[in-house]
Amino acid sequence: MSSEREQQRSRLHGEQTEQPSDEPWTDLELTIPHNRSPTSIVSFVECVLVELTHEDVGAEVVSTSVAGVKRTQFIVVDGTGQRFQKRYFDERLGRHETTVSRETVRDELVSRLTHQSSLGGEVGQNDVDGSQDRFCVKPARELRFQE
Repeated sequence: MSSEREQQRSRLHGEQTEQPSDEPWTDLELTIPHNRSPTSIVSFVECVLVELTHEDVGAEVVSTSVAGVKRTQFIVVDGTGQRFQKRYFDERLGRHETTVSRETVRDELVSRLTHQSSLGGEVGQNDVDGSQDRFCVKPARELRFQE
């Protein structure tokens, strides 16, 4: 069964390179702050989790503050979508990776996307604007830390 799934993913991957705009996950992005309701964010996160489970994609939250850029990425590490690799990168503290449950990913994404930006939408020191915070889903191969 896993080889059949790999063949399907391989076929889908070939189709993705030809028609990337047809993929349902391409619209799963959000800038922070936003005007969505908490209920809308929960629905959005559930859609994200479905795509993370069924496609070769990952989720990334990028936060910008006076302390620098912080990236948190989530990628499925098992065939059932119950375990995720969480990658965290902070310009000052470096990188850290751990394995977390689907419930942890759901809770963290809902929390991070429900709250406003890291600077509350105000311009801080060095003209860093909190509106640069963003969330997106993109192919797992594109999720690399940019140090």
